[in-house]
Amino acid sequence: MGKFDGVLLLSDFDNTLVYTEDALLSGGNLPPLNSANREAIHYFMAEGGIFSVATGRALPSFAPIAPTLPMNGPTILFNGSALYDFAREEYLETAFLPEDIREKLLPVEEAFPGLVCEIYHDGNTIHTLHPSELTRNHLRLTGSSAVEVRSIEEVPPPISKVLFEETGQRGDALEQFVRSRSWAGEFEIVRSGKFFLEITAKGATKGGMAKKLTELLHIRPEDVCCVGDQANDLSMLRLAGHARAPFAACEGRVKYFSLHQPLNYSRRRRKSQGVRADFVPISCDFLRKTADLPQRPLQHCLTIFCQTRGKPCRTML
Repeated sequence: MGKFDGVLLLSDFDNTLVYTEDALLSGGNLPPLNSANREAIHYFMAEGGIFSVATGRALPSFAPIAPTLPMNGPTILFNGSALYDFAREEYLETAFLPEDIREKLLPVEEAFPGLVCEIYHDGNTIHTLHPSELTRNHLRLTGSSAVEVRSIEEVPPPISKVLFEETGQRGDALEQFVRSRSWAGEFEIVRSGKFFLEITAKGATKGGMAKKLTELLHIRPEDVCCVGDQANDLSMLRLAGHARAPFAACEGRVKYFSLHQPLNYSRRRRKSQGVRADFVPISCDFLRKTADLPQRPLQHCLTIFCQTRGKPCRTML
């Protein structure tokens, strides 16, 4: 019996487990997993814990990364549109967009000439519409190839998610336009960073798929630990018995701390399982106020290192 038997640790990937924003902006390569993170996760799994990643990335963009990470649980892909088992190379659950999503998005294309977006489906192909430098950097960061199309109409079904890549005032106007459509309530519409607005099927969220994962693995909600930094992570943070936001960064309705800025914290020491460990308590006050996150007492302790511009900081789950 390990100290983490029956515990699920579910982490966002980009800018939580690995800091990738600089690479996205510069067109650089994907940074490696911080060695302290790797060591902590190996220890967690050796003590009986199940570690999984919940990412907005598509199957073809996360497939090359998965073998490089210490994981022993299925992966949530497409921001919650699918649950994939890399060990078995198969989908365990899917929640893809209905076929009429293409028809519904045509007025969006017309209202925003030159609309920039990526369209994902269940295969190994990503389609792009009017790709920009941001699109090319994003594809490079994710190690993905893409097929350019002239309209979303040309993308074959099933579509798992649509990722808009408009920035500044145009990005804000696009979000307002999409959310004002009569069909908006039929889908999940969420920001996944400074530059991305995503559409997935209703209920296809990280939290929705995390719930299915806990049922599949017979994990109690109070034994679920989730870590995320963006608005698209809120649904799984609400689900978690222990929710953490590592220097969470997002600009929008919810004010987050910046991932790549110094965090104002106090260092304390806590005794757990007979082991004294230094840790940095991560403030979730802003998340609790906006998302009514649970504040349950910790039953297990694990030190996870979050990489921020190459400088690790520690948080305890």
